[in-house]
Amino acid sequence: MKIIENMNKGVKYMLVASLTFAFMGAFAKLASQHMSSLEVVFFRNIAGVLIIGFAILKKPMTHVGGKPWLLFFRGMMGFLALLAFFYNIAHIPLGDAMTFSKTSTIFTAIFAWMFLKEKLTLAAWGAIGIGFIGIVMITQPSGVGFTKYDILGIFSGIGAALAYTSIRELKRYYDTRAIVLSFMGVGTLMPLLLFFISPYLDIEEFDFLLGTFVMPEGIVWFYLIGMGLFATLSQVLMTKAYGETSAGIVATVSYMNIPFSIAVGVMLGDSLPSLLVSCGILLIILSGIIVARAK
Repeated sequence: MKIIENMNKGVKYMLVASLTFAFMGAFAKLASQHMSSLEVVFFRNIAGVLIIGFAILKKPMTHVGGKPWLLFFRGMMGFLALLAFFYNIAHIPLGDAMTFSKTSTIFTAIFAWMFLKEKLTLAAWGAIGIGFIGIVMITQPSGVGFTKYDILGIFSGIGAALAYTSIRELKRYYDTRAIVLSFMGVGTLMPLLLFFISPYLDIEEFDFLLGTFVMPEGIVWFYLIGMGLFATLSQVLMTKAYGETSAGIVATVSYMNIPFSIAVGVMLGDSLPSLLVSCGILLIILSGIIVARAK
C-alpha cells in the first residue's frame, strides 16, 4: 500500500487509464457478439459527437483553419484504424488486438521522421527494428503470408500512427475540439453510409467495412454504455496523466494496457498467448518504451 501511496500521480492515472481501456475493449468484444464491428464503431463515436458538439455550442471555436483535407484525412485514418481494431477485438484475443494497436508508437516515429522531418536517434531506430521482429513473432506468417487479422492488426497501428502524425500539424491550425470532431464525425457518418450500401455488396475480403444496423436490445445497451463510459474515463485519466508527468514516463506506463487486456480477455474466454506470441508482445512493449523514452 505504501508503494501505491508514494507512486507518482501521473503514473497512477496512467495505470488506471490502461485498466479502464482494457475494460472498454472487453465491452466492445461483448457488444460485437450481437452486432457488426461497424455498428460498434458508430455507437463508440456518436456519443463523442454529441459531447463535443455541446462543448462547441457553449464555447465556439476560434482557429486559423485552412487545412480541410488534412482534417478529413485525420478523421478517415482514425475511423479506419478504429474499425480494424474493433473488428480484431471481435475475432482474436483481446490482448493480441491491443498489442497490434500499440504498434502505433513505432509507426508514428517513422512517419514523423518521414513527413515532419523529426530526427530519430540510433536507439530509436534499433527499437523500431525490435518492434518489427515482435510483429513477425506475433503474426507468424506462413507460406501464404499474413492472415486477414494480422493485416488489419498492423493497419490499426499504421492508421492510428498516420492520424497521430497529422494531429501534430493540425494543432497549428485548428482548435483541439475540431480535430477530435473530425475523427468522431467521420466515425459517425461513414458507418451510416456503409450501412446504406452494405446490402448491395458481398465482398468477403472487406466484410470488416460492412454491416447491417441492428437496434440494440436489453443487455446490449449495457455493453454499449459500458464501452462508452470506460472509453471516456480512459481518455480523461490519460489526459490527467500527461498533465502530471513527463510524456516519456506516461507513454511507458501506458503499455500496461497489454497485460491488463490479456488478463481481461482470459476472463472472457480468450486463451493465453503462446510462448512465441508472448515473446513478440514483450518485444513490441520494449520497442514502444524505448521509442517513447527517446522521443
